[in-house]
Amino acid sequence: MKSENNLAELYRLLLNIIRTGVVTEVNADEWLCRVQTGELETTWLNWLTLRAGRSRTWWKPSVGEQVLLLSIGGDLTTAFVLPGIYSDDIPPPSTSEDAMVMTFPDGGWLEYEPEKGRWLVKAMSSLRIEAPDNIDLATNLLTISAAKTRIQGAVEQTGGPMSSNGIVVDAHAHSGVIGGPDTTGGPV
Repeated sequence: MKSENNLAELYRLLLNIIRTGVVTEVNADEWLCRVQTGELETTWLNWLTLRAGRSRTWWKPSVGEQVLLLSIGGDLTTAFVLPGIYSDDIPPPSTSEDAMVMTFPDGGWLEYEPEKGRWLVKAMSSLRIEAPDNIDLATNLLTISAAKTRIQGAVEQTGGPMSSNGIVVDAHAHSGVIGGPDTTGGPV
């Protein structure tokens, strides 16, 4: 009878080494979550992240997210959580062969699609890029579509003509030039 009990316990431990489950609770302050796997809900467990050294990442699992439990020796109290596995409730945001896509609850979107050679960033409210020294945009054409554009600070433009509403600012002439306090005609 004892050997049957030992075999049953060994079988149970083997089944628990790798399990799937669904996140039921998340404690962001303690970096822990609980997972429902079958009839069992785990204790608070750590989740796996991409980096946790000098370089670090943060992306907590969501309640309802399907995950993988990896347990040392099959003991679920030693498990850690590996997010995420797509499910019918939460399918992938893309079916592209090669794209990298991240979506967010507010509709924000980050995508690189090699087929188009394009990065796409959709911010639902604002986008801020901070660089204390320099931001360098190197491209053949930069198009800014905005209801209003504000530039704060000095502006320096070199290397070619600058036009505003069809008028080349640094090479245009004015008609009706008269000396003294009179004003000139518009640019031509």
